[in-house]
Amino acid sequence: VQLVESGGGLVQAGGSLRLSCVITGRTFNSFSIGWLRRAPGKEREFVAAVSWISGTTYYADSVRGRFTISRDTDKNTMYLQMNSLKPEDTAVYYCAAPHTGWNYSAVEEWDYWGQGTQVTVSS
Repeated sequence: VQLVESGGGLVQAGGSLRLSCVITGRTFNSFSIGWLRRAPGKEREFVAAVSWISGTTYYADSVRGRFTISRDTDKNTMYLQMNSLKPEDTAVYYCAAPHTGWNYSAVEEWDYWGQGTQVTVSS
């Protein structure tokens, strides 16, 4: 299984970025896939998840209303549209799949990870 992120970069506060994650090697029909991030000096934290089959979405309170997670099952690709970005969104963003537990914030409940893509929001 391989997860490859792209789309990170440098953006001013209030701007937008769209991250992509291409998944190869298997599909995760019965599970959720998602995005987590690690800000400098902080623990990795949950951002958003989406059910591969139903498309039901889940968000951390800190990004709800600003970020939108989606997936394209034909392309085996997941996206994270990030709008109204804030300096505190600066982090390395990781895609992860599948989620196999009960707590999206528990990093040990995500089986596979991408290499991460850097998002930097300037003030």
